[in-house]
Formats: sequence, structure tokens, C-alpha cells
Amino acid sequence: MDDFKNSQPSGTGCGVVDDTSSAEQTQFLSDVLDGLSGDVKHLHCKYLYDQRGSELFDQICDLDEYYPTRTESSITCQNAAEIAQCIGPNATVVEYGSGSSTKTRVLLDHLEDASAYLPVDISAEHLQRTALQLQEEYPDLDISPIVADFTQAFELPQQYDSSGVVVYFPGSTIGNLLPDDAIALLENVSQLCGPEGSLLIGFDLQKETVILERAYNDCQGVTAEFNLNLLQRINRELEGDFDLQQFAHLAMYNQSKARVEIYIESLCEQTVNIDDQEIDFESGQRILTEYSHKYTIEGFAEMASSAGLEMNRVWTDEKDYFAVMHLRAT
Repeated sequence: MDDFKNSQPSGTGCGVVDDTSSAEQTQFLSDVLDGLSGDVKHLHCKYLYDQRGSELFDQICDLDEYYPTRTESSITCQNAAEIAQCIGPNATVVEYGSGSSTKTRVLLDHLEDASAYLPVDISAEHLQRTALQLQEEYPDLDISPIVADFTQAFELPQQYDSSGVVVYFPGSTIGNLLPDDAIALLENVSQLCGPEGSLLIGFDLQKETVILERAYNDCQGVTAEFNLNLLQRINRELEGDFDLQQFAHLAMYNQSKARVEIYIESLCEQTVNIDDQEIDFESGQRILTEYSHKYTIEGFAEMASSAGLEMNRVWTDEKDYFAVMHLRAT
């Protein structure tokens, strides 16, 4: 994964702090060629979220089959006062993977005198648009978006580098990471929060296979379009020539590893060119694009504890589909 370093903003407001560099496109090409060159092909899930990918994911969140977003929103709404009490007053809220910041509005409405809101996302254009919308709704709140890969350690701009930072990480995005990478991210969160900070995080719980597989194989095909959009992005940005009609979306639950595995499958034997390099595919060969790990409350708390974060409070829905947990940095 890329290791980004924040630049300092010129002032407060909703100007984007761009954490990317001129080498980003070169890194994208390198990662794609490395991921597709071996027999076990893979592409990093962060590359799913270009502008179109971010828009499609917002559509996924509204689908009937995709329960995580509405379930987490319901948990947050029903327990907003308690959540705000756990966080405390004058918080600097740093949101990882902010997307459209829908659930964030509920949190900001209930926090006591939040001092600043710093959304962090890899999609600069999408982030800028969301930040501008939020600034209109919260004109007195200091909103400073940061374009960054939050899976890597980064420093906050100097004026926000103080105690009392609260990292908000909704959406069960942590489930996209392998266990060791998830622990490393939580360790970075603990460092970012400081000794008086905390983490508010959402994560998906283990449940029946049919419910999980339906959530990632919607009948409208939006999830398939979202997944295959990565190939379109490679065509557009890296001079690729993927024929999207010759590839299909595939998602299945691996019960032994408690995770949904998402692939793009080649429908025939074919050769694809990317930046003048040939990539061969066999019929039925798959490209792994994403994991979505599912947790138990006890298992997640144990993982977080190993990263220096202790569970303070947890909220779930009546079906125990999803959990929102507040943890304090130790």
C-alpha cells in the first residue's frame, strides 16, 4: 500500500489537503501489473474507489440486500446521545473513509461543541464535494478534508495535532483488511488519537451465509458494476484493453475464514494489454478484488486490545447483524 505524507493546509475551511503525490499514477500501474502478473491474481480494493466507484458504492448502500449501511445508521441514530456522551465535548473528529458522510451528520448533531471535522478519503473529487456540502450545513464548524490512504500511518496538520482526537471509522471498512493489516491500522489509530483520544468504529458481525452472499450479489447488478468498474478504470488510466463483457463479478462467503471474498472472473481464455504489457487469463481464472471479514464482538475487542485500544461500550441492532464500538486509546 502507498505510504502518503500529509501536506499542511493554508488555513481552515473545506479546502482539500491533498495527501497524494505525482507518483500516484505510477504506483497504480505498478500495483496493477504486480497483482495481475502471477498465477494468483489480485488487485487492491482501494483502487475500486475512483469517482465512479465512489458513486456506485453510494448506490450500493441504498440497496435492499445491502443491510450494513442502514443497520449501522439505525444503531447510530438510536444511540446517538450515548455515543456522544462517550466521546465527550470539544472533540476533533477524524473520519476514515468518509464517503458521503451520511452517518457523520447524526454524530455531529449530537456532539457537544465539536472543535473540528477532518474527513479522510482516497477519492479527492468525491471528498471535496462532500466537504463543501457539509460546510454549508455546519457553517460554524472547522471542516478540513484530507486526501489520504488511511490504511497507512499519517500525521494530522499541525493545528489539529493535540489530545482529544476521536477517529470515526464507520462502514465496516476495516473488514477489507487481512487480520495483521487490521491490527496495524488500529495501532496507527491508537497513535493518532493520543492518550486522551478514542475510536468509534462500525463492523459487521458473523451471520448466515445466505444473508451475507445476497448482500454482495444484488439483483440490480450494482455491486457487479462497482467491481467491474475497476477494469474500466485500468482501461481509462493505464491504457488497458479489458473487454468487460468477458469478465464477471463473483462473491462468496468463506465460512472457515469468516469473510466474504469478491472476485472478477474471466469468462474465457484471453489476453489483456496494460501499458503495452500482456496479461494472460485462463477461462475461469479469478482476480481477487476485496475481502470483507465478519467478526464477533469478543473477537474484535481482543484484536483491538492487541493494538492498544480498550473497549468502552458497544451497541448492536436487535438482530445482531452489526456492531458499533467505542474504544479508548491506552
